[in-house]
Amino acid sequence: MPLDAPRNDLDLAAWWMPFTANRQFKSAPRLFASASGMMYRMVDGQQVMDGTAGLWCVNAGHGRAEIADAVHRQLMELDYAPPFQLGHSGAFELAARLARIAPAGLDRVFFTNSGSESVDTALKIAFAYHRARGEGQRTRLIGRERGYHGVGFGGISVGGLVNNRRMFPTLSGVDHLSQTHLPKLNSFSVGMPEHGAELADELERLTMLHGGETIAAVVVEPVVGSGGVLPPPKGYLERLRAICDKHGILLIFDEVITGYGRVGAAFASQRLGVVPDIMTTAKGVTNGVLPMGAVFVKREIHDAFMQGPPEAIEFFHGYTYSGHPVACAAGLATLDIYEREGLLTRSLELEDVWAKSIHALRDSPHVTDIRNFGLMGAIDLAPRSGAPGARGYATLLGALSRGALVRASGDTIAFSPPLIVSADQITELFDTVGKVLATVE
Repeated sequence: MPLDAPRNDLDLAAWWMPFTANRQFKSAPRLFASASGMMYRMVDGQQVMDGTAGLWCVNAGHGRAEIADAVHRQLMELDYAPPFQLGHSGAFELAARLARIAPAGLDRVFFTNSGSESVDTALKIAFAYHRARGEGQRTRLIGRERGYHGVGFGGISVGGLVNNRRMFPTLSGVDHLSQTHLPKLNSFSVGMPEHGAELADELERLTMLHGGETIAAVVVEPVVGSGGVLPPPKGYLERLRAICDKHGILLIFDEVITGYGRVGAAFASQRLGVVPDIMTTAKGVTNGVLPMGAVFVKREIHDAFMQGPPEAIEFFHGYTYSGHPVACAAGLATLDIYEREGLLTRSLELEDVWAKSIHALRDSPHVTDIRNFGLMGAIDLAPRSGAPGARGYATLLGALSRGALVRASGDTIAFSPPLIVSADQITELFDTVGKVLATVE
């Protein structure tokens, strides 16, 4: 059976798939059957190397028995516990473990179920924090072009990807910084680009336009992920941090993709040396096996809520599944693996071979730019005339047919393998992509 042949015994109609061309997919479905380590197996038996860590989340590789065993034990011991006015030990243990690996000062943790929920939670914390301090006039948010912050109304409002915004109303009082991709100055940069730190000064301009005293928070990804793998220009985040401090604006880092070892430290904030006030995470916190997110908050922000009668609820926000016992068990087992196998820093060890391998494709057909940081990478392809995205999609299908899973976002091909990837597998992944690019029209 060919790779993309539909299964005749599977009804594909009912599931409305997310971020998918449903009619195109269901006419020629591509179905996974199992996964182990670095590899997926398709329904026809073909082995496919995971070049994307699932969807930026399977950092410790697939099929980890330690996580499965922890999940099973927890299901049989305590399958659910309500998180409102009650608790269970696993949530407190996981929060404490996470606080120990977090950037200095970010030692209070609020659990969610996804990156989207983490972002909307962070925005609500920012608004409520300023109100608790008597600065309720701070109702404005600043995002950035090409930023992706999930699909909640808060996230799409501060996000900067037009297709995620054009069909929906967004929050008022939101402005955006310019994106930092400067291909004329920084094309084929290895690691952080040299030019563009001055783009952070746009925040100063926005404080003059709106009044710095009206801005609650600035939200950015320290390294843009879904928007095309855009490492920050050297000095950019430092300038952003300084301007936020000058005007009393909270700085929020969205580390849903970069968190849990993706760029060579537990969090990109640590690798880049800039500490935010609030940090959103998800994905790798459970190795992608169960939905979970965690918002890290500076202690002084948390403590600003701890006022008034002790019997009063301090923050009217949360989810039915906040700190779910089974997700917490998965998170604790995942942290054990990360620590035991040194995965939180392994990207740094492999960064040179990663950079050499991806940039070796510089002269391949259609390639217009290549970027890398940690174990993240992207290749921009020239679009086909009148058919933007078609060449990227053809590359995805070509790679899959040759046994490699990559991610296509328009005509950008993104890579983010599990952190267990070997140097030989990195070479193999990009050798495969090179062969595909040589055949794509």
